[in-house]
Amino acid sequence: MTTNTTDTNLLPVMESFYTIQGEGFYQGKAAYFIRLGGCDVGCFWCDVKESWDASAHPLYTIEQITERAVQEVTAVTPDTFPVIAVVTGGEPLMHELYELTEALQTAGFATNIETSGSSPLSGYWDWICLSPKKFKAPLPEVAQAANELKVIIYNKHDLIWAEEQAKLVLPSCKLYLQPEWGKAAEVTPYIVDYIKTHPHWGLSLQIHKYINVP
Repeated sequence: MTTNTTDTNLLPVMESFYTIQGEGFYQGKAAYFIRLGGCDVGCFWCDVKESWDASAHPLYTIEQITERAVQEVTAVTPDTFPVIAVVTGGEPLMHELYELTEALQTAGFATNIETSGSSPLSGYWDWICLSPKKFKAPLPEVAQAANELKVIIYNKHDLIWAEEQAKLVLPSCKLYLQPEWGKAAEVTPYIVDYIKTHPHWGLSLQIHKYINVP
């Protein structure tokens, strides 16, 4: 696992693509994803472990990343903005993201991030999805800035941990429980039962995997 780049105009991009958001508050909405390389959390159930090593992915300038985003979105929907741009990883906050988010917003994107919150917050964000991990606790500044808390549930004990994380965010933050994909058949029924008795939570499903889109 490698750390952030020193040149803030260069970022390691594993992949980028236009699809729909499959999870959380914006589930089902059109979204352009920018997946950055580099992660210092290392979830054993991560489904994009190839993102962990930043040096394994090519460096692109902010201008190149933004231009590609505009080109790929306008090729499909030339007259419809803003479209959500989701910056994810890996752990995207390992990189300084002010320049990227400023460029994306100037181009007409609404900027969203999905982060574990393990690194200091940077960037200009329209929406912050905090998905904390037990392996490296989120920083208080990220928890307090979160618009959405999405906790991955691997076993029943994770529900207790989810409530602990909910205490760290503001009352206005949206709360979601999401079954870990490999355990979804096992854990979804008791997540549903839990939400019925704890209705401050909502259910997040990885619908992009069910309908087989990126």
